[in-house]
Amino acid sequence: MATPPTRTDALVHARGLTKRFDKLVAVDAIDFDVQRGEAFGFLGPNGAGKTSTMRMIGCVSSPSGGELRVLGLNPLTDGPRIRARLGVVPQADTLDMELRVDENLLTYARYFDIPRNVARARTEELLEFVQLKDRARDEVEPLSGGMKRRLTIARALVNEPGLLLLDEPTTGLDPQARHLVWDRLYRLKQQGVTIVLTTHYMDEGWTRRKSSRPGRRAA
Repeated sequence: MATPPTRTDALVHARGLTKRFDKLVAVDAIDFDVQRGEAFGFLGPNGAGKTSTMRMIGCVSSPSGGELRVLGLNPLTDGPRIRARLGVVPQADTLDMELRVDENLLTYARYFDIPRNVARARTEELLEFVQLKDRARDEVEPLSGGMKRRLTIARALVNEPGLLLLDEPTTGLDPQARHLVWDRLYRLKQQGVTIVLTTHYMDEGWTRRKSSRPGRRAA
């Protein structure tokens, strides 16, 4: 198959991107470009290498081969600069159960040196966006799985990222909760947010504008 043409304006640019763990090839020389404002999905079953690909884009795992640029920067040398401009929603929610709903966002904002008044205003705006404004002072633990997922997405948007990464954002959710999550992501797409996500749900994969299969086996 011919190599796709290079797009120098791509927010994520990969050519021959590979990830190996000893003899295991988790991601097998894939090519893709993610353009500004695009929703780009990696579709594949568990063990296809989707998470390994996302970890390389998120600068927490180094490529074993190939070329990768994120936000115009090299993950090998510019990891901290890239991570500061990313929003990340991991497979498993990593919310702080000892903090209240709004405190999860306010505390996370400190990592980006966001002024307190700006962080508070942004927290109120994001909680309204993910339909959790009325739960702002609630404990996190009693929230439903869908609510926790939406809160995790809100937290990932605190730093107004240039690129939002979501790894299996609806896994384990019931159909209604999945619908609410996708509705919020669709609204972000309308606002021009660039989204890269993974899913093993065929129906979700086909509704995304673009998709790619990252590899043959798991990481």
